[in-house]
Amino acid sequence: MPKTLLQIDWLSILIVVLLIVFGWSNIYSTTVTASDAEVFDFSKIYGKQLIWIGLGIFITILILSIEAKFFEKFSTVIYIFAVLSLAGLFLFGKTIAGQTAWYSFGSFSIQPAEFVKTAVALVLAKYLSEINVDLKKFKSQIKAAGIIAIPFLLIMLQPDAGSALIYLAFIIPLYREGLPHWYIVFGFLVAIIFILTLKFGFAIIAPIIFSIAVLIFLINRKNKPKVFIYLLVTFLCISFSYSVNFILNDVLLPHQKDRFDVLIGESNDIKGSAFNLYQSEVAIGSGGLWGKGWLKGTQTQGRFVPEQHTDYIFSTVGEEWGFLGTSFVVILFASLILRLFYLAERQKSQFNRVYGYCVFSVIFLHFFVNIAMVIGLFPTVGIPLPFFSYGGSGLWGFIILIFIFLKLDAKRKSLN
Repeated sequence: MPKTLLQIDWLSILIVVLLIVFGWSNIYSTTVTASDAEVFDFSKIYGKQLIWIGLGIFITILILSIEAKFFEKFSTVIYIFAVLSLAGLFLFGKTIAGQTAWYSFGSFSIQPAEFVKTAVALVLAKYLSEINVDLKKFKSQIKAAGIIAIPFLLIMLQPDAGSALIYLAFIIPLYREGLPHWYIVFGFLVAIIFILTLKFGFAIIAPIIFSIAVLIFLINRKNKPKVFIYLLVTFLCISFSYSVNFILNDVLLPHQKDRFDVLIGESNDIKGSAFNLYQSEVAIGSGGLWGKGWLKGTQTQGRFVPEQHTDYIFSTVGEEWGFLGTSFVVILFASLILRLFYLAERQKSQFNRVYGYCVFSVIFLHFFVNIAMVIGLFPTVGIPLPFFSYGGSGLWGFIILIFIFLKLDAKRKSLN
């Protein structure tokens, strides 16, 4: 342990501590009232978060005390236990807001999906570091996809589309380790077709897809492109565009459909489906450059923004701390994400590198989607802002995810 403390990346720890402290101050602001302003009132949301933070310190010490090889050696066992914890929800889980995603222990609840991300990262790193694994081969791609797909599907069945969406982050480490780039291109293409079809309709998008395909074919005709491949891809793109209306009306739940309608501007009901986003934008916009001051935000103190201490916590930053405060938070997250990327890339062990890329990718996607959601660039999907949003499971999940990597990185240093 003393040697680990000397080798550990203290810059990353400093950024995490700053995020946790600033995050808690905003949770306090969104939940405190004049009658219960006692900081150490553990019956209140901000008091409970202090308990989670205190126990998080204990978890950090425990992780740093464990031999680094433990995480690689027992990654499969950890993964199996994590998957079983998700499956067990359907028998013993507590349903909140229509989602069976929590185990309840008195006044506290644990959401296993927040910890499963670490298990997937570990076992994915273990699998990709095996000698015979080559992500350019379809067999290896299927096995890697299966590792991600099992928890993804179990989480979708809860149903919790937000938590499941985060598993798309694991595409980044797969790409780093050799996954063909066309998978990512195809993913972006699907997303673009989906949004454009929602906005403009199949009758407009289908001819555009066909025209683009013909243009690309003509440009590349000197290279003798395979006509069958072009026709197949064009057919699949047009077919997907045609299916968007079915997905929107028959697959997505009503509240999920409403969120996409709000995103593309088809719904402006500020008293209904667009209420959360409208109040969030008002709060952020009213902060101006300097903000209204801590505990002085009218939207925040008036409880106008629903779920402000969880998914919409960033709106509190915007109102009370202004543009400078939001810039500070974005800079902190960007610094942490870039630091994690740097640490991951310098690893000599493939296991460490893959796990580091998983950590970097998960934190990045949480940060990007949450803030995009709060300012109206992404539909509301229930993704927390790391170290800011209220919840012990989320806080512990991020602590475990990051500090396992910092432990692995410290071990790398000790071997130099």
